[in-house]
Amino acid sequence: MHEFQDSQLSSEDRNTRTEPLPIVDTSRFIQYQLLRYRVGDHDHAVNFHTKISRRNEQALDGLVNNKSDPARCVFKRGFDIAAATLSILVFLPALAAISLAIKLTSRGPIMFRQLRYGLNNKPFVIYKFRTMYSDETDVTGVKQTREDDERITPVGKLLRRFSLDEMPQLINIVRGDMSLVGPRPHVPGMLAAGVPYEVLVPEYFERHRVRPGLTGLAQARGLRGSTVDADFAKARIDSDLEYIRSWSLAFDMRIIIETVWREFLKGGNGI
Repeated sequence: MHEFQDSQLSSEDRNTRTEPLPIVDTSRFIQYQLLRYRVGDHDHAVNFHTKISRRNEQALDGLVNNKSDPARCVFKRGFDIAAATLSILVFLPALAAISLAIKLTSRGPIMFRQLRYGLNNKPFVIYKFRTMYSDETDVTGVKQTREDDERITPVGKLLRRFSLDEMPQLINIVRGDMSLVGPRPHVPGMLAAGVPYEVLVPEYFERHRVRPGLTGLAQARGLRGSTVDADFAKARIDSDLEYIRSWSLAFDMRIIIETVWREFLKGGNGI
C-alpha cells in the first residue's frame, strides 16, 4: 500500500475536503480509506463527521462522569489477576495437552500471535492457540474466518468449537493487556460489511476505553463470528458500549457464567 499523497487529489477535490474525522491511533491504511471515503461523497462526509462528533461527545461525557469506570477499578483488575493466574494453574495439564496435539498434527508454531487494539487504542500482541495451517494464517485479520473454512486444522475445529484456542489469553490478562470481561479485541483495520468498522459504526473507538476481554456481553449473547452482515456487526458494538455504560462486578460475573454455558456446555459456532 503506497502512502496517500495530497498531490493525488485534483484541485476540485481539495476544495471539497472536509475537516479530518476524529481518527485515533489508526494505521495509514485506515486513514487512507477514510480520506478516500470523505472525498468521494462530500455531503455524506459532512453528515458523517457531525454524527461522529455528536455521538462521541455524548459517550465521552458519560464515561468521564462514570465513577465506576472499569478501566480504573482496582477490584476488577485484582479479580482479573487472581482468576487468570488460578485458571492457568488449574488448566495447565489441558494447556500442555492442547499444545502437544497441535504440534503432532500440523507443522508450525503452537501459538498464533497477532496485533490487536487494547486500552485507549494502544496495540498489543494477543496470544491464541494456532488453529489454522501455518501457511494459511492471516496475521492482518483482514480475511475473516467463515463456516467450514478449509484453512482450519482438524484440531483447530475442536478448539474453536469450545473457544479453547482463546485460553492463552489468560497470559494477556495477567500482563495487563486484557481483562476477563470486556469488548473482544479487534485487529486494526478490521472490516465490517466491507468497510472499515469505524466507518460503519462512528462510535466504534469508544469500545477501546476499557481493556478488551477474554469474553464480553456480545459473546454472551452469541454475537460472534463474521462481521459481513452490517446489522450483526452493529449489534456487537452496541453490546460493547452497553457493557461499558452498565459495568459492575456482578455484571462481569453474569457474563462469565453465560459465556461458560454458551461456549463450553452448549458449544459455540466454531467461527
